[in-house]
Amino acid sequence: MAACSRQVGGSSANRATNQAAVQVIGHAGSGFFTPINPFNPLPPSSLAGVAKALGAGADGVEVDVQLSHDSIPVLYHDAELQSMTNGQGCVSQHTAAALKQLSYRGGPPYDWFQKERVATLEQLLQELSKRPTFPHLHLDLHEGDACQPQQPYVRSPVLVRALGRLLRQYQVPAERVLIVTEHVPSLRQFKTELPDVALGLEITDEFRERLPVAAVEGVQAVVLPKRLGTPEHVALARSAGLQVVLFGGRSPKTMRRLLALQPDAVEVDNVPQMLKQLGRSRVQHTNTANAPNLTSVR
Repeated sequence: MAACSRQVGGSSANRATNQAAVQVIGHAGSGFFTPINPFNPLPPSSLAGVAKALGAGADGVEVDVQLSHDSIPVLYHDAELQSMTNGQGCVSQHTAAALKQLSYRGGPPYDWFQKERVATLEQLLQELSKRPTFPHLHLDLHEGDACQPQQPYVRSPVLVRALGRLLRQYQVPAERVLIVTEHVPSLRQFKTELPDVALGLEITDEFRERLPVAAVEGVQAVVLPKRLGTPEHVALARSAGLQVVLFGGRSPKTMRRLLALQPDAVEVDNVPQMLKQLGRSRVQHTNTANAPNLTSVR
């Protein structure tokens, strides 16, 4: 897409126009297990969670990606399997075939409403490729291997190559993809592996120290948790020529605060509420063809 020209502040009319252009992304699909406001029984980065977010009218989804023992990209959020499934250990210790047999376990009441299993990225791409318009897809790479603490990033180059193969195989439109990671060597490798795909540096702490890294590495966006979403941080990112993606938030109050920052995209845990805040209807946004893109590669 064309580079973002929005600036923080401006007239109320401009703010309304800019907010309407915000890309609404389902965070880990429909978010995480939550008991209320809203109740969500679906696991993060599950196929059902993705379907729920897109069905609610999201422009796209963010999913978490890890590498299996046999070098297959798998959708899973947490560091260890026992936190959310009937498995043990790390994704890296199991084959993709074995991981696909694992059932998610959120406990009651969540498991009364879901029978999801761990899925691969390829399964997701197969489903998304059936849609008339490919939705926006944010791939959040969880590269640090908790079960290999001495060399947590030793397999990152393999993950980069595996993602490149899959995105090319399924002919995923480059302009619909944002690849997000905290690991700078992977960002550099992606520039060769997928030169037309937008890249985002995730910054979860030490914002002032990490922001120059994003500028030096030539990524298109910084990806920030809601707690780092401040007018000062957004202004600094804009002045560095970067787009801003924020993640998190379920309540109307939080969403209004994030929207006031005029981000380019919000990975949100409550898609219907975000669309309501933006004055969008689900019917209007079931087709994502007209949704704003992130910056095209510079």
